Amino acid sequence: MKVIESINEAVLKKTVERCKQRGIVIPTFAEQKDPTKIPERIKQKLKGVGLWEANPLNLFRITWKNEPKEKGGLFNQGNWIELPSELTGVRARIVGMIGKYFPTGAHKVGAGFGCLVPRLVSGGFDPDTQKAVWPSTGNFCRGGAFDCALLACKAIAILPEEMSKERFDWLREIGTDEIIATPGCESNVKEIYDKCWELRKTRGSAVSIFNQFEEFGNAIWHYEMTGANVEQIFNLIKRPTSRLAGYVSATGSAGTIAAGDYLRTRFPHLKVIATEALQCPTLLMNGFGGHRIEGIGDKHVPWIHNVRNTDMIAAIDDEQCMSLLRLFNEEEGTKFLESVGVKAELREKLPLVGISSICNMVAAIKAAKYWELNEDDIIFTPMTDSMDLYKSRKQELKDEHGPYSRELAARHYSRYLEGIEPDHLRELSYVDRKALHNLKYFTWVEQQGKTVEELHKLWDPSFWSETFAQVPEWDKLIVEFNERTGVLKAMA
Repeated sequence: MKVIESINEAVLKKTVERCKQRGIVIPTFAEQKDPTKIPERIKQKLKGVGLWEANPLNLFRITWKNEPKEKGGLFNQGNWIELPSELTGVRARIVGMIGKYFPTGAHKVGAGFGCLVPRLVSGGFDPDTQKAVWPSTGNFCRGGAFDCALLACKAIAILPEEMSKERFDWLREIGTDEIIATPGCESNVKEIYDKCWELRKTRGSAVSIFNQFEEFGNAIWHYEMTGANVEQIFNLIKRPTSRLAGYVSATGSAGTIAAGDYLRTRFPHLKVIATEALQCPTLLMNGFGGHRIEGIGDKHVPWIHNVRNTDMIAAIDDEQCMSLLRLFNEEEGTKFLESVGVKAELREKLPLVGISSICNMVAAIKAAKYWELNEDDIIFTPMTDSMDLYKSRKQELKDEHGPYSRELAARHYSRYLEGIEPDHLRELSYVDRKALHNLKYFTWVEQQGKTVEELHKLWDPSFWSETFAQVPEWDKLIVEFNERTGVLKAMA
C-alpha cells in the first residue's frame, strides 16, 4: 500500500514556504527512532523548550526516548517499568514501555505524525486550503491536533462524548480548530465514521480525513518506532538465557500492535497478544457492547490490523481495570501494596500506568500463566498513557463508591491481581485468524467503501512487508523538504 502515490509540486511549494516562514524543521523517522542522529543545533534549542509545549522543535520529541523532564530534557535509551513477581504473581518478566513522556502524554502523537507528515512533504495535504480531521476515541485526535499545532495546520478532532473530561479540556487549550463529540462511549466507533462521511459530503476537498483505523502511516510509525524500541530495551535488560516471549497490545486502531510485525522479523517465536474489553468481545466471540477502557476501538476489526500476525486474543474486564486504577493510585491502595512486598520505587511509578495500560498488564499476566512462562521469558507491552489523563475518572469512582479503604484494597488485590486466571483467552489457529480477517468485510467493504480485492490483499504477507518498507522513501522526502525551507541550515 503506497501512502505517497505522487508529488503535488504546486502544493508542496506553498507548504515549503509556509514552514520556512514559521521556522519549522521536520525530523526524519530515523531521527525519531535514534535521537543521537538529531543535529546538535536542534538539541541545544530543545533545552529551553517544555516537553508538552506547542513549539515546532517538539517534533523532535516524538520519540520513545525522551528524558522524563518537564523542561530541559533531551534523550535517553527509553523509559520503561519492569513489573516484579511481587506485583504480577508470575515468574515471567513483564516490561511496560512508558508513553507519558511523549508530547501530549501519549504515544499517539507519533501515529499522527506517521499519517500527516508523508502527505505534507509530498504535497498530498494542503495546509492552506484543508483541515486535517482526526477521528478517534481520545488520544489519537489529541496527537493529531498537537502535530497540526506544530506543523501550522488546522485540525478537527472527533471523539465520543463520553470520553474523559481531560481529553476535551486539552483539545480546547491547544487551540484545536473544531472539536466534534459523537454519541456514545469508547466502543461507538461507527458513529465516528458516520461523522467523517458527513464531513466528506458537506465540505469536500476542504477536509482531509486521517482515519487511524485505516491509515497505514499509523501502523508504519509503530512498526518502525515501537517495534525497534522493544528490541533495544530487550537488548539492554536481557540475560544470557532470556527470550523475547511476547508482545501485548490493545487492538485500538491496530497501529501499536504493528510493532509485533517488526518484532516477528527479529524474534520468530514471539507471541503477539491482542487485548480488548470483555464487555465488548468482538475478537474473542464476535461480541459487542460498551465499556470503560479508554483507548480501545471496538465492534470491528481495524483495516490496518494484520490479523495473520496475531497469536492470541485476551478480553479484559473493565471493572478489573477500574478497580486496579484505584489500588494503584489511592493512598490506602499503595499502603496495602507496601504490606504485600511491593517496593516504594515501583509504587511511586504506578501512576504512569493509565487505564488501557492496566488492561495490557493484566493481559500479559494471563498470557504468562497460559503459556507457563518462567524467569527466562520477557513480555513487553506499551503503557500508552498515564493517570494524568484520568484524574476525573478517579474522582468519579470515589463519588460512586465512596472513599477507598484498606479492606477494599485487599479485595481488589485478591480478586483482580492475585486472582488473575488465564481465562477469556483465545489462542488463534490459522482458521481463526482468517475468520477474524473476514470480519473486516462487514465494516470496510459494506460500510466504508473498500473493495473485496483490497481485502484479499491484506491477507498476503507480501502486502505488509512492502507496506512497512516505505520509510526510507519518506525520510528522503523529509530531508529534501528541510533543504528547500533552509530553516535547519540557517539555524545558529
